[in-house]
Amino acid sequence: MKKVMVAMSGGVDSSAALVMLKDSYDVIGVTLKLHDGEFECAGQKTCCSLRDIDDAREVASRFDIMHYVYNMKDLFREKVIDRFIDFYERGMTPNPCIDCNRYIKFEALLNRARELGCEYISTGHYARTEYDEERGRWLLKKAVSDDGANDKDQSYVLYDLTQEQLAHTLFPLGSMKKSEVRAFAEKNGLVNAHKSDSQDICFVPDGDYAAFIRRETGRDYPAGDVTDSTGRVYGRHEGLIKYTVGQRKGLGIAFGTPMYVIGKDIPGNRLIVGGAEELLSSTLTAYDLNWIAFERPSKPFSCKAKTRYRMAEQPCTVYPNDDGTVRVEFDAPQRAVTPGQRVVFYDGDIVAGGGIIR
Repeated sequence: MKKVMVAMSGGVDSSAALVMLKDSYDVIGVTLKLHDGEFECAGQKTCCSLRDIDDAREVASRFDIMHYVYNMKDLFREKVIDRFIDFYERGMTPNPCIDCNRYIKFEALLNRARELGCEYISTGHYARTEYDEERGRWLLKKAVSDDGANDKDQSYVLYDLTQEQLAHTLFPLGSMKKSEVRAFAEKNGLVNAHKSDSQDICFVPDGDYAAFIRRETGRDYPAGDVTDSTGRVYGRHEGLIKYTVGQRKGLGIAFGTPMYVIGKDIPGNRLIVGGAEELLSSTLTAYDLNWIAFERPSKPFSCKAKTRYRMAEQPCTVYPNDDGTVRVEFDAPQRAVTPGQRVVFYDGDIVAGGGIIR
């Protein structure tokens, strides 16, 4: 029987995945300790709390499955928290959950699993993998359900997986709805069957990114001018790390008409605002690309793309550049395309690849 290591966050999804795999694989459960936070936000604990570890351990114990806790705090700080801070300081908006998947859950964890003789790792993500004989490649595909699309699909946050990682990853929930997973968990007596999903970024549970960055760095991020694209000054901002493209609320200025953050001038310490029409853009450039469905493209191709997790895919054409970046031209202008966020390309239900928006 092949051995699989299941990453257990303490939530219902990863616990259900463990139970689904136990009859077909030699399963062990692992919970990752990523930071020292014992936070609570809006009445809900975030991941890495003692309760999460206890819940994961109780589920594993119920089925006589070994459970371990791995301390990956140092790696998490280097690969996730430090990158999060660096992106904000450079005027970008990071996606730390994608970095966590890339460097922690599917790179470091797979390496640790192999040390224990495991052939696979597994998580509670809603996605699917499939080997395509014709392409000679592993594919990442959207989650589905009995009636078609699955609103829990998480393929967007997994676009960075390599061929090696996809070949050794199992996603048992890829064809299930959340309600079906909860029903399965309840039927099997899992303690977390009705536990709420974690919210927000695990190490910033109150959502105050600027305060977190100031605490972590001890640096001052000075106030500066709020201007429009012509340079007209409307007021003062409270440090550029506090704002992101598309933001409307919390600007602290009465404009008399709806105004949004449309950009940041880092050298000039200016926050640039504009009307809704100035949030629209038809093109973007992306770097640090990871291609799944094929090798690096050598010619333009048409597909659909998402620039945010919760948005509908939009038709576009992707133009490869000689330096490894791509230029993306959308058929219709898109709202609030944000530097630092990810653009992910889809061919039907197949993830072609993705990268970071420049």
